[in-house]
Amino acid sequence: MSTNPPRTTLLDRTFRVSLILKGLDGVLELIGGILLLVVTPRQIGDLVRFLTQHELAEDPHDFLANSLLHLSSNLSVSASLFGAIYLLLHGLVKIVLVWAVLKDKLWAYPWMIAFLLVFIIYQGYRIAVAFSWGLVLLTAFDIFIVWITSREYRIHRARNQQASPTAQPAD
Repeated sequence: MSTNPPRTTLLDRTFRVSLILKGLDGVLELIGGILLLVVTPRQIGDLVRFLTQHELAEDPHDFLANSLLHLSSNLSVSASLFGAIYLLLHGLVKIVLVWAVLKDKLWAYPWMIAFLLVFIIYQGYRIAVAFSWGLVLLTAFDIFIVWITSREYRIHRARNQQASPTAQPAD
């Protein structure tokens, strides 16, 4: 007697794609963290000035270009080191958890949810301090990932409980 594998729904595929996007985000964070370790704040400032000079020549009041220049000019070695450590740790944890969830490791689901909830709270604080549409969208995506991960966790846990024989109480 063979059992049919569970049917893949649109929500299941959405979950996998969302996790893969989260994993790619973790890879980009690792790359960014490594870059912050090997590139000096001065080199970052020089690169930003080079990349924004054309835009500022056309529009000296360009908000994005001026914001990037301001951020890069205020970047210190300690802030760069903090950013590197933050990105490396955050990216590594994200990659490990995404990998484990994609491999159906049941222990990883609650960790993924908890990890994202901590960052949702932090991102909410950052939004309150300095509003950013990008951060709002990232936070909304993280909330969606928490919801869909908790849904998948309940499904996998229920499936595992049905598959494993449970001890029957003695009469």
